Amino acid sequence: MKLLIKGGTVIDPVAGKINKKDILIVDGRISGSGHNLSRSGAEVLDAKGKLVVPGLIDMHVHLREPGFEAKETIFTGTRAAARGGFTSVACMPNTNPVADNAAVVSSVIKRAHETGVVRVYPIGAISRGSIGEELAEIGDMKESGAVAFSDDGMPVMSSGLMRRAMQYARMLGVTLISHCEDKNLSSGGSMHEGLVSTILGLKGIPASAEEVMVSRDIILAEDTGCRVHIAHVSTAGSVRLVRQAKSRGVGITAEVSPHHFTLTDEAVMGYGACTKVNPPLRSDRDLEAVKEGLADGTIDVIATDHAPHTVEEKDVEYDLAPFGISGLETAVGLVWTELVATGVLTPLQAITKMTLNPARVLGIPGGTLEAGADADITIIDPELSWEVDPKLFASKGRNTPFTGRLLKGLPWVTIVGGRVVMKDCKVDI
Repeated sequence: MKLLIKGGTVIDPVAGKINKKDILIVDGRISGSGHNLSRSGAEVLDAKGKLVVPGLIDMHVHLREPGFEAKETIFTGTRAAARGGFTSVACMPNTNPVADNAAVVSSVIKRAHETGVVRVYPIGAISRGSIGEELAEIGDMKESGAVAFSDDGMPVMSSGLMRRAMQYARMLGVTLISHCEDKNLSSGGSMHEGLVSTILGLKGIPASAEEVMVSRDIILAEDTGCRVHIAHVSTAGSVRLVRQAKSRGVGITAEVSPHHFTLTDEAVMGYGACTKVNPPLRSDRDLEAVKEGLADGTIDVIATDHAPHTVEEKDVEYDLAPFGISGLETAVGLVWTELVATGVLTPLQAITKMTLNPARVLGIPGGTLEAGADADITIIDPELSWEVDPKLFASKGRNTPFTGRLLKGLPWVTIVGGRVVMKDCKVDI
């Protein structure tokens, strides 16, 4: 099978270059690139005026299966990923049962092969049951296909347990992904602690709840030599701590989610539970610091933290609603509208943070359009616009605070292993 992507502007994060050229795909792999490639026997995709980039990778997704299929399944979640332009996703372990052993990891991989349309990479739990009392079977899970380890959704409160996990992870050559939250400081909170929370009468979560744990994990990473990735950075203090750690050569990487560079705590003023996320939407100062961290390279990765919930779960009082935003299908539009169009990031910087950098953090293939690589490719139309309508989501999760927002710069085609799985917002099921 041959596919020729013709006339597009190719963004290559590995080479750091942007060029107009064609890409030829043969039998699921990139055969070559250049000008005026032969179209003999090939299906042709006319990408003139569009950006051809390595397949986007979302390293922070909650697919909910097994156990919470009412919220999302691997079937629906991978279709949401394809519609959002992602060719690979890494799924967090807070399922039921928790992915804290080889059997659950293997079952996720098997299910993804059976029903998924994009590549799925499981992340295993750091502790048994993600309750932070004893280490999970990290070695066995790695052998079964887990690409990193995290108790995301729950912090590892015990510094002793986290240090042992880092020592073990360093020995195995894997990355730990840290959900940085001191529960002693955040307990009972539902939004950012500040003027808005006072006005609304909601218990706040202080910025220090995140920053205390970021600081701890930087110290432990420096002590152990473990690769540690800080998930969903949201505060100015966290950005500063990561920047300082990198300047000392600590093996720290960090990510930010689109809602944290797009919205502030003022979005909560209407008590809409779709604005309830963990970590919470922060202040203007924090949002600007996150953007600065993206621009100067302190923050390596843009990841959605896609966290779908049912309508019934979210349609309750703010304090009672679960945390989470359904983010896969709005991510590219938010990146292009909020970061690229405004000059915060160049197209090359944005694509690097959504392809090459997450691939390197997780140690998985991706981020390249070199000959011989798997033909995982995303084509973005910078002129394509959409007024967000969650009723059109492929995800079961309709919980988005971006309903009605006009986004410009959207995925046009998603190609996985040489197969077009999404075109014109329609997923090939």
